[in-house]
Amino acid sequence: MRHLTAALAAAALTLTTAAAWDPAPAPTPEPPPAVLMKVKPGSAKGSGKLTPVAGADRIVALLGADPSCPARVDIGLRSDAKKARYATMDMEIDRPLTASRTMLTSYLPPGYEVRTKLLVTPPPGTAEGSYELRLRTPSQTVKVPVEVVSVDSLDNGGNHALRRPVTASSQHANANYPACSIVDGDRSSSGWAGGNGWNDATSRSWPDTVAVELGGARQISRVDLYTLDSERYPAARYGLRDWDVQARVAGQWQTVAQVRGNIAGAVQSGFAAVTADAVRIVALASNGANDYTRIVEVEVR
Repeated sequence: MRHLTAALAAAALTLTTAAAWDPAPAPTPEPPPAVLMKVKPGSAKGSGKLTPVAGADRIVALLGADPSCPARVDIGLRSDAKKARYATMDMEIDRPLTASRTMLTSYLPPGYEVRTKLLVTPPPGTAEGSYELRLRTPSQTVKVPVEVVSVDSLDNGGNHALRRPVTASSQHANANYPACSIVDGDRSSSGWAGGNGWNDATSRSWPDTVAVELGGARQISRVDLYTLDSERYPAARYGLRDWDVQARVAGQWQTVAQVRGNIAGAVQSGFAAVTADAVRIVALASNGANDYTRIVEVEVR
C-alpha cells in the first residue's frame, strides 16, 4: 500500500505540475516541466488488457514544415488490469518518417490512462504519400494512417494561411511559443505554452509583428485572429487588445483593418477584397498587464 500511495502521488505531481505552471503573469515566460504527461483516472473491469490510445484517426505531416511545428498527435495507454502495474507501449512508424519517441512507459493503477504528445516528422526527400504509425501493447495494436503532403497540395478549406511560412518580430529560444503554430489549424487555447500559440519575447515593447506568406497572390477579404482565451487565461485579461491587419499588395504593406479595445478570444476582420501575397498582424497592446502579444491562430480567407 505504501508503494501504491507513493506512485499515485508521483503521478498526481506530474499532472499538477504541468497544469499549475502559469506563464502569463511572469515578466518572461518560462519553459514548462520536461515531462509533459497527463494522467487520468478511470474504472477497470480487470481484463488485464493494456489499450493503446490515439487522439486522432489520421495524421497529416507536412513536407518542409518549420522544425518547431512538426505534426503532433496525442497518444496514450490505458490499463484494465486488476492491480496497479508498470505498463509499456511501443511505437513504430514507417520509414523514413521519424517519431519523437519509440516507447511510452508509466506506472498505472487499474483503469488509469496516461497521455502525451508524439511528434511526427518527414525528413527532407520523403515522398508524398501514405504511411503508418503503429501503437503496440501485448493486448492490441492501433494503426494510425499518416499522410505526407506538400503545403501546396494540402486541403486548406479556404484558409490561405494554413501551414504557410511565418516570421515574427521576436521568438523565445525554447519551443513552447513557436510563431509557426499560429497557422497549424488549431484554434484552441488548451495547448498554450505547449507548442500551440505565439508569445513574443519582448515584454512591454510594442509593436510586435507576425507575418504569414500566402504562397503567391491570393484574393482575400477577411482575417480571423484567435488570441489566448480560456477559463484560466481569459482574453479580457491575457488576450490581445489592439492590432492592425495588413496585407502585402504589389510589394507594399497596406493596413486593411484595425481592431481596438478587444476583449474577445476570436475576432473576424472583414475588408474590401485585395490581391495579396502575405498578411501581417501588427500588435499594439494587450489586456491586463499589457505585457505580451499572445496569438493562438490566424486564418486568412
